[in-house]
Amino acid sequence: MGQRIVQRRRRQAPLPIRDGLNPSRAQLPEDAAPVTALAFITQLITTQTHRATGDDAAAIHARFTAGEVVDPQGRRLPPDRVLTPGQDVWFYRTPAPETPVPGDCRIIHHDDHLLVVDKPHFLATMPRGRHITETAVVRLRRSTGIPDLTPAHRLDRLTAGVLVLTCDPAVRGAYQQLFSSRGVHKTYRATATHLPELADAVARGPVTWEHRINKTRGRLQAYLEDGAPNARTVLSAVTPVSDAEQSTLESVHGPLPRQARYTLHPETGRTHQLRLHMLTAGAPILGDPLYPEVLPEDAEDFRIPMHLTATAIEFTDPIDGQRRSFSSERE
Repeated sequence: MGQRIVQRRRRQAPLPIRDGLNPSRAQLPEDAAPVTALAFITQLITTQTHRATGDDAAAIHARFTAGEVVDPQGRRLPPDRVLTPGQDVWFYRTPAPETPVPGDCRIIHHDDHLLVVDKPHFLATMPRGRHITETAVVRLRRSTGIPDLTPAHRLDRLTAGVLVLTCDPAVRGAYQQLFSSRGVHKTYRATATHLPELADAVARGPVTWEHRINKTRGRLQAYLEDGAPNARTVLSAVTPVSDAEQSTLESVHGPLPRQARYTLHPETGRTHQLRLHMLTAGAPILGDPLYPEVLPEDAEDFRIPMHLTATAIEFTDPIDGQRRSFSSERE
């Protein structure tokens, strides 16, 4: 029996956010045979990739007893209800235990519409895959008590820095549209090997990198391909690190060639754009586990970050027209 689990998008979920987590929606495939709600939920949970060890038959039955398995209208489904192909079912999943990510989401700004935080390295923005509770949105929903917190954009899990979230569903679309329409000026700082030729080029004026980048499902690395450019990044500064900064970096990564800070302004938002642009320029970002080569997943070490930080975000607020500017304080 196949299945498809989808997190809430624009539709209103018939179950509330609980403990910072959205309910899940599952749809019995159109080509499936009718099956009871109990059998369907059991199959979904027992085949969950990252499953909590205590999520057994008793826990599944408890969901039905508590009225936590419902149809799209929020009506309780009894375990013996026969589902028809194409029918939606909403329920809560129990995430598996996760290794706590060190560091806090420090609050930069908070008002009725926005919560802006300084996200640490290694913390995912939204629940996905094996990262569910150790994500910025779940942590912040729990710590602030604001269940409707939703990111207006995303930062890669390994990237630290400024992350903007909306507090009110009524304004969510306006801010998400602002980010998706590239109405936001972003500044990033990357640390990589100092390339004097790039420093000299930037000294004469900003350098623009344009490529066509693609990312295929199931393939960890993005890649360049022929065709019209769909990714544009402006490099505005290359600053060699001080002797003290070099020593600090080597205490974490071991002996290194002279490093530099690269100031980057992405004008598009392709997956891994900055990481791939830096690699293509000959300066892969220090600590990057995917570029130039993919490191084993079990080699990840919270003490060794990828040195890429979203240092600043600026935009004109779509609600009140004010100019907004937020900065990270991370080194």
